[in-house]
Amino acid sequence: MKSIAPTITCALLLAASAVAAGSARPNIVFILADDLGIGNVSCYGADNFKTPNVDALAQGGLRFEQCHAAPVCGPTRALLMTGRYAFRTGMTANTSGNLLKPDKEIMMPRVLKPAGYVTAQCGKWEQLPLQPGDWGFDEYLRFKGSGVYWNTQKDAKTYTVNGKEVSLRDGEYMPDRMHNFVVDFIARHKEQPFYVYYSLSHVHGDILPTPDTAPGTTDPFVWFQDNVAYMDKLVGKLVAELDRLKLRENTLILLAGDNGTASPWYRRSTVHGRALSGHKVTMLECGALVPCIASWPGKIAGGQVTKSLINICDFFPTLAAIAGAKLPAGVTIDGRDFAPQLLGRSQAWPRDWIFVHWRDHWFNRDSAWKLNDENKLFDMRNAPFAEPLVPADTRDEAAIAARRRLQAVLDQLNPAGGILFKGTDQIGNDPAKTKAKKAGKGASDGEANPGNANARDQ
Repeated sequence: MKSIAPTITCALLLAASAVAAGSARPNIVFILADDLGIGNVSCYGADNFKTPNVDALAQGGLRFEQCHAAPVCGPTRALLMTGRYAFRTGMTANTSGNLLKPDKEIMMPRVLKPAGYVTAQCGKWEQLPLQPGDWGFDEYLRFKGSGVYWNTQKDAKTYTVNGKEVSLRDGEYMPDRMHNFVVDFIARHKEQPFYVYYSLSHVHGDILPTPDTAPGTTDPFVWFQDNVAYMDKLVGKLVAELDRLKLRENTLILLAGDNGTASPWYRRSTVHGRALSGHKVTMLECGALVPCIASWPGKIAGGQVTKSLINICDFFPTLAAIAGAKLPAGVTIDGRDFAPQLLGRSQAWPRDWIFVHWRDHWFNRDSAWKLNDENKLFDMRNAPFAEPLVPADTRDEAAIAARRRLQAVLDQLNPAGGILFKGTDQIGNDPAKTKAKKAGKGASDGEANPGNANARDQ
């Protein structure tokens, strides 16, 4: 069995240096879309959405069909920023960010800065603790909460730039303000390698009209389509700006969702005319399956599609390798470095299973089967459209072997022995009261009932 909890080794450091040695250290822009599922991106076969700029990134690079995050945003962001599973960091839920401490966890900017990178965060940060600057970002713009667009919203009156509170002006669209911040940062630092963590407002609720929404439009689903379209427009504008600054050839752009589509929209977020299994805040397939695209002209061959498994935590060691940066010593990094595969230097992808954890539920999944914390096995061969429960007394030899194989991984990981979500959340809230308080806001607010994952949502 492959090592389940890899730590940094001399070989990994040499590999990182080798990847970076072929060219100047690349700029890295990681775009994390909020609540964007595969059913909202046209290059994934979405029926009711058009995303030509995202599609162009995919056409010029690599599109992942099996990228898994967490079913809600906070745990995904901790996975991305630390490369470590939730049971190690404690970030098992949106409400447990207080367990992340800079003296215990190291986030991506602190890894990249010694390699010569200047770093910026822009957008959503609410579920992670402290300020982005406390985790090593040189510059940042963050807003309160999620889904911030106009100052008519309660939490959108102000935002924070490098520690200073700034008012969002009347008629000013926060996504445009964020775009301008990113472009300004890139323009000022174009002579040195930069890392931008661009955490979008789109397409988290509240779903409101965009500047491009036709006057008089009142249909909420049309508003949602408009929000997806505006997100795509901003991706296109950023790529155009990198082209204008003559930076595109040395810039790796990554785009991913932080979890599946929110429940108000997922029934109409079909793919090739078929409904998807699950949505945000479920442990079904499309709770954590997210769109993911990598584009780097001249380095990543265009028009590629892979079904190889990756986890959002894999970007931590992968970006470190590409940047020629050292991973933190003595720290268990759960992410797997797939830089050689990304750059076409190897065909053997480093993962054959995915671990997903949210609150007190988890599962281990390979390309065909999924085993959850309740010892229930699911047939994933028709995912993301269906994932039927395998009878406990099955005589199917493939299913029996899969159960044994997946259980061995869970036994070695031992998530139950880590930091867990137990009844009341880790900051002392009563989940029943929290749920009641958020009733009526929709599952897009994050901490809805997981429905006991697969077992009760079939």
